[in-house]
Amino acid sequence: MATVGIVMGSDSDMPVMSKACEILEQFGIDFDVRIISAHREPDVFFEYAKSAKEKGMKVIIAGAGMAAHLPGMCAAIFPLPVIGIPMHTTSLGGRDSLYSIVQMPSGIPVATVAINGGTNAGLLAVKMLAISDASLLEKLEKYSLDLKEAVEKKDAKLSETGYRNYSK
Repeated sequence: MATVGIVMGSDSDMPVMSKACEILEQFGIDFDVRIISAHREPDVFFEYAKSAKEKGMKVIIAGAGMAAHLPGMCAAIFPLPVIGIPMHTTSLGGRDSLYSIVQMPSGIPVATVAINGGTNAGLLAVKMLAISDASLLEKLEKYSLDLKEAVEKKDAKLSETGYRNYSK
């Protein structure tokens, strides 16, 4: 049974959404991925959002571009957290998507990550699930430690180049 639903309006969103999938895989979280257009197939969309909780989903990650209604409509129907990923668009660089997702009316919140922020959407879903899962929280703490160690290694390598204390 999928714990996280991942839904997008178009297959062109898959490169970004796959980053969320990779994070969920890394943490061992089951997920279900769908392409559903809220505008072109509203009946399919409504059924998806209405049945997600009964299918075991605790979080939905929804990616959308341009008018970007998919995350907000999910949040209007699905009673648990929705994370919106605004997609980069050619016309307005994704600002249209960002504004559409982040400017939800009062009472219909959508947690919104950066434009094309698939990795952070996946991590945010993991953090939401870790609230009630101690083993998942432990994995998150290790993930954060690994990020810290990666930066420390890069800093040490920089030190070897002689640029750290550069002066003319």
